[in-house]
Parts: sequence; structure tokens; C-alpha cells
Amino acid sequence: MPLRSSPTARQARLGAELRKLREQAGLSVTEASRRLGVGQTQISNIEASRFGVSADRLRALAHNYSCTDDAFIDALIAIAGERKRGWWEEYRELLPAGLLALAELEHHAARLRIAHTSHIPGLLQTADHAREVFRHAVTPLTPPEVEHRVSFRIKRQVVLYRHDPLPCDAIIHEAALRMKFGGPQVTRAQLEHLLEMGEREHVTILVIPFDAGAYPGSGQSVCYVDGPVPQLDTVQLDQSHGTVLLDDEAQLSKYRNLLTRMESAALDEEQSRDFIRGIAKSLRG
Repeated sequence: MPLRSSPTARQARLGAELRKLREQAGLSVTEASRRLGVGQTQISNIEASRFGVSADRLRALAHNYSCTDDAFIDALIAIAGERKRGWWEEYRELLPAGLLALAELEHHAARLRIAHTSHIPGLLQTADHAREVFRHAVTPLTPPEVEHRVSFRIKRQVVLYRHDPLPCDAIIHEAALRMKFGGPQVTRAQLEHLLEMGEREHVTILVIPFDAGAYPGSGQSVCYVDGPVPQLDTVQLDQSHGTVLLDDEAQLSKYRNLLTRMESAALDEEQSRDFIRGIAKSLRG
């Protein structure tokens, strides 16, 4: 079996979860390999995502690790059985790996909870708005690089339009709504797009106005990705140096609580729509 040169984010997560199960069972790589009847190198390569793993072997590992959560095991088997690479692979030589990982997470997610302070969430941006955002990237991008990122961002949005659209709850601060990326016309079109998306049954948009004052998580941008089972949830954070993915349970719990508290500081859906309409109306003229 050839070694993988560039495992996907999901493949890496599978290996990490198998390593976590082994450690929770108190088994060394040596003991795990003995119980499975394979060499130590094979266990190490599976956990490092350099090797794939069959459904039967994965069930055997779960049994050896005393894991009896059938839903979790089935979810891991589903990841292990994926053979076809997603559309995002065509960008592998063009964009940072973290962006590809985000698209992969969104494609397989059960639900998204997003909170942004100074930017409109990428899945809800228009192409013109996204283009202006990328033109002001911390590390300057060439015009072709800008267009690659714009097309990638728009393609990510297919998860909101497919036949089984991804449920998406977005919390947006008033600061992001009033940032005039591209001027009044582009900003107005972006706000009108938010209103249109908010009318979709699977999209919820909540606004935190300036008048709300201080609130938990101010200044942070968070994307909480629900996996098929809670053990496979992921938090994605945007940092100046790139995308950061978190999956430790203590971190997941912290960000679930943070998003719930941010939602409590926001206007309800109807009030949020009226608020966005008011800002859009002020840009007409």
C-alpha cells in the first residue's frame, strides 16, 4: 500500500481519532499492533494518515480499544471509505491547505454555527464583496491570486444551495455590516444578499448591534462545524497566519458555550432583518 503524500483534513482527523481511542484504552502502539496482528509501523502509519484503513480493520481496532459507540464507529468508517476527492482538490496547488480543509469540512458538515465581528461570513459573501476583502489581505495577493480565492469562496457556497442544504446559523456584528468594502453600491448589494439568504429556511442570520455593548467573544471570528456525531465536531478559526482547526473536547465545549452566549446578545431573526434593511436603505441615494 503506497504512502499518502498529502492526506486530506478528514483523513487526518480519522487517524487522530484512532490514536485518541488507543490512548484512551491505555494501549501502546506495540500492544495495539500485537492485538491486531500487524506490525507497529502499520498502526503508526494509520494514525498518521499515511495509510488508509478498511472497514473491517477499523471495526477490529474499535473492538480492541473497547469502543462501543456504533454511531461514532460508523462515522469513522464513512470517512475511511471515501475514495473520491472533492472539487476543492483542483485548487491544491493554488491555495493554502487550510482553505481546502475548510471546504472539505463544510461539504461533510451536519450544521454550521458562525460568528463574525468585522467581516461578513464567507459563505454569505457576494463575489464583489469577496474580491474587495481579498484585495486588502494582510499578505498582498496578485490579481490572479485574488480571482482564485474569489472563485473558491463562491464554489464553497454550493453547500447552501444543494438539494440537502447545510443548516447555517450566522451571528454578524453591526461593524461587519457597516464596513464599506467596494463602496456603497457593493455594500448595499451585499446587505441585500444577506436579506435574501436569511429568507431561506436553513439559514439563520442574527445581528449584534453596537448598542448591545460588550458581549462574550467580541473581536473573534468562529466557525463551529457539527460533524455526523459530536465526537467529530470541529472549530475553525481565521488567523492572520492562516486557518486553525480545533477538535479537543474542552475547546469544542468552550466554543459551543461562547456561540450560545453570543446568540443571546444578538437581535432575533426578524429584528436582525429589519436592522440590515435599515443599513441598506441608508446607502441608497
